Amino acid sequence: MEGGSAATTNGNEDSAKKGLDGTGLDLPLNRHGNLKSASSDQSLKDILLQIKSSKTPVSTQYPDPPSFCQLSNNFPKLSFIYADIDECPETTQHIRYTPTFHFYQMVKR
Repeated sequence: MEGGSAATTNGNEDSAKKGLDGTGLDLPLNRHGNLKSASSDQSLKDILLQIKSSKTPVSTQYPDPPSFCQLSNNFPKLSFIYADIDECPETTQHIRYTPTFHFYQMVKR
């Protein structure tokens, strides 16, 4: 996936990528810009608050990136958030099986 970001610690670049970039999979290009990747619990909360103001329905998914990327392309009017269970431990602590989908409208599940 293009546009990967590297984390910086004390001025040194860390090659570990997070979110969708960290899957190492050849993922479909997100054509509509409606797919976000949460790299931490706080990042997920921030994304949900941003989407709340837009009032568009949202689907949050915990691993299975290829099908999730395809869904984001098939439904351009929805917002999609990918959250890795290892990167968002507080938010995902009750998830027992993956992939798991959560659907929100007005940030209510």
